[in-house]
Amino acid sequence: MTRYVYDFTDGNKDLKDLLGGKGANLAEMTLMGLPVPPGFTVTTEACRAYLRTGTMPAGLLTEVEHHLRQMQNRMGKTFGDPRDPLLLSVRSGAKFSMPGMMETILDIGLNDASVVGLGQQSADERFAWDSYRRLIQMFGKTVFDVPGEAFEEELTAARSIAGVGTDPELDTAQLQDLVHAYKKVFHEHTGRAFPQAPHEQLFLAIGAVFRSWNAERAVLYRRQERIPQDLGTAVNIMAMVFGNQGTNSGTGVAFTRDPATGRRGVYGDYLRNAQGEDVVAGIRNTVPLAELAAVDPASYRQLLLIMQRLEQRYRDLCDIEFTIENGTLWMLQTRVGKRTPAAAFIIAAQLVDEGCITLDEALQRVTGEQLAQLMFPNFDTTAAPPPLTTGVPASPGAAVGAIVFDSASAVAATEPVILVRRETTPDDLPGMIAAQGILTSRGGKTSHAAVVARGMGKTCVCGVEELRVDGDSVTVAGRTLHAGDVISIDGTTGKVYPGSVAVRPSAVVRYFEGELTAHDDPLLSAMERLMIHADHQARLEVHANADTGADAARARRFGATGVGLCRTEHMFLGERRRLVERLILAEDDAARASALQALLPLQRADFEELFDAMDGLPVTVRLIDPPLHEFLPPLQELTARVARADALGVDPGHDGALLTAVRRMHEQNPMLGLRGVRLGLVIPGLFAMQVRAIAQAAAARVAAGGDPRPEIMVPLVGAVQELETVRAEAESVLASVPGAPPIRLGTMIEVPRAALTAGQIATVAEFFSFGTNDLTQMTWGFSRDDVEGAFFGRYLELGIFSISPFESIDRDGVGELVRAAVQRGRAVRPDLTVGVCGEHGGDPASVRFFHDAGLDYVSCSPFRVPIARLEAGRAASAVAGSDSR
Repeated sequence: MTRYVYDFTDGNKDLKDLLGGKGANLAEMTLMGLPVPPGFTVTTEACRAYLRTGTMPAGLLTEVEHHLRQMQNRMGKTFGDPRDPLLLSVRSGAKFSMPGMMETILDIGLNDASVVGLGQQSADERFAWDSYRRLIQMFGKTVFDVPGEAFEEELTAARSIAGVGTDPELDTAQLQDLVHAYKKVFHEHTGRAFPQAPHEQLFLAIGAVFRSWNAERAVLYRRQERIPQDLGTAVNIMAMVFGNQGTNSGTGVAFTRDPATGRRGVYGDYLRNAQGEDVVAGIRNTVPLAELAAVDPASYRQLLLIMQRLEQRYRDLCDIEFTIENGTLWMLQTRVGKRTPAAAFIIAAQLVDEGCITLDEALQRVTGEQLAQLMFPNFDTTAAPPPLTTGVPASPGAAVGAIVFDSASAVAATEPVILVRRETTPDDLPGMIAAQGILTSRGGKTSHAAVVARGMGKTCVCGVEELRVDGDSVTVAGRTLHAGDVISIDGTTGKVYPGSVAVRPSAVVRYFEGELTAHDDPLLSAMERLMIHADHQARLEVHANADTGADAARARRFGATGVGLCRTEHMFLGERRRLVERLILAEDDAARASALQALLPLQRADFEELFDAMDGLPVTVRLIDPPLHEFLPPLQELTARVARADALGVDPGHDGALLTAVRRMHEQNPMLGLRGVRLGLVIPGLFAMQVRAIAQAAAARVAAGGDPRPEIMVPLVGAVQELETVRAEAESVLASVPGAPPIRLGTMIEVPRAALTAGQIATVAEFFSFGTNDLTQMTWGFSRDDVEGAFFGRYLELGIFSISPFESIDRDGVGELVRAAVQRGRAVRPDLTVGVCGEHGGDPASVRFFHDAGLDYVSCSPFRVPIARLEAGRAASAVAGSDSR
């Protein structure tokens, strides 16, 4: 039969999958000989079996009884004995520390008879009745979902009647009355009396722990933290020790280092005459842990020695819970403590200095997500007014500015502004760049506004449903704001504040920008050290998505070793759209050539600036790849303008010609239509003009003494014949430009067919770059811009997605296409360079996947370059660490 119960003496800290984190760590402390009360753990396997069937697995309760008898023998007490009862605590404990699970139940085994025996045995009736009222309250809340407020109302009333301010001031008689009141509350909400049988209390508590795995809060937390939904939780059952036996008893929480700053020292809280939940719940004021030295110096000295041993054992910051019972110290829990991102970097570096861990191990103690949090500015919320509203926190950071409602106003503004829109489009890019932050009433974390904002490191709050944007005003929470009114938006919490909230700048970004050095700053010194090691270990290079010289220069400061994606379509926005319209409207070769000739010097200047900023490093230029409709006015808008002109008897002029072209080229789904390589083949000379501009810019840089290394990337190729056609034309153009350096030609893999026929395409392409944004859309068959509001929320609720496939790579689907394309392409061309330039190039989990898939580089927005660098190093150091072991 399956074994479902393990004594604390049977396990160790490496059995977290089976015993959960809490159970494994209790076993480890027992193994170390630390003062842990006797106990046992019901495994996660038992939980999974219970959740499958809704009943206790066969043999579980028999095993529990067996281990309970062993505990009784060690303690010299009997569970359920009315004269000298053994009491138990029951705690949940999944593999990962997880808020939302069932809270602890203490004092299990007390009833109307044993409470009297406990009072006699301890010579403290007040303590016994205090323990009994705690049991009823915790048991009612956690096992039977009795509202906590119902118990709190009775407790408040008891204090009021007694004329006291705190629970410990209630005397025995008052606590007895409170127990009777609690029983009535329990019966009113459950329809039954409080269970008097100790074994029934225990088995009901075990079942409640199992069920709490699927509590709404727990499910939500797992989804947010990407914790698998099928792990299950363990149950830890331990003999009670009592911190509420008087002033020489108490309970506390200790940290071996400060979890907020990483500083070494003694940190924590202590509460005299209390049980553990009093500290956690914050219902009474604690004292700093250091004050225990005066209250109980012997226990304090013992605790410090234990803290030192635990940190040496776990080689990390430890979070410890303890109880002192009549001067005897007991350890109730330890775990590797959670910490702020800043503390994570500082502690990792400290542990290297102390010889506890290697630099490779230190890299595994920090994450790209933590570095990202350190890079965003944040509000000083202590001075913030109540928020107006809350939306989707789409891109972290803090932004303050005057409201503007259109891109042109943002660009023209001389003061910081917040761009407020229903949603954003590519036309809003200039305004998004100019604005301090973006606020939209529609969309979510994968909307255009969110994706672009994250890429630029801009603060963004999306999907504020109660936000009503109307012309030059916006209404929210019954308040109307106008253009020029100042607001503050928090992209970490989604809160929107009226007025200006003080912002604290990110020292980490200032460091990467070269404004600060790491000298004498613990955080920057630790981060610099780990980043240097990450770069040394990394196999993946990190390039940047950059469309301008300024973007490229910033990316280089942030550590990019090239540009993996220059989106040339961004160079055609603004005033240049008129030239594109001329090209589209051209009725003959001469008109078309005139439009292209006008565009050529503009493109050449763009590329020359980019090559200068990235001198000596590769720059991959993607030929134009937007849907054609992004360069043309909307069909409905043009139709209305022409109709208005007709009604007035006025010649529609340019609008009429444009309407004819738009109608001719109108597509129901332009994302799957005339774009990318198709556009270059349909409009003669377009790609040739871009290739010529690239070659001429490179030749100019060579002549100026530079070292340009351009590459040309053809987008949206689905068939090798498309690439062959473009390559032939490109080679002809390149050969005609004197002084141009060698320029490689490759393609984006963003169509599933391209991934599947990668072997054919590699005969023509010298490199691949995966456009994972479009590859995800086309593989799943849904549009990134449309589906989040339609059904993504429901899919996340149902567990179909644990995270949006546009945020983190879909390993099983899109990831398999990536792997297949790499293998098939390199089978034909072993020296094929392979990278990725989609949004996933800066996602930490995706970077680790791309490392495993054998890619040569990832490319991401400049702001995310340090994050990708860190994760590239972590991926390589994890492999190095496992190899050494």
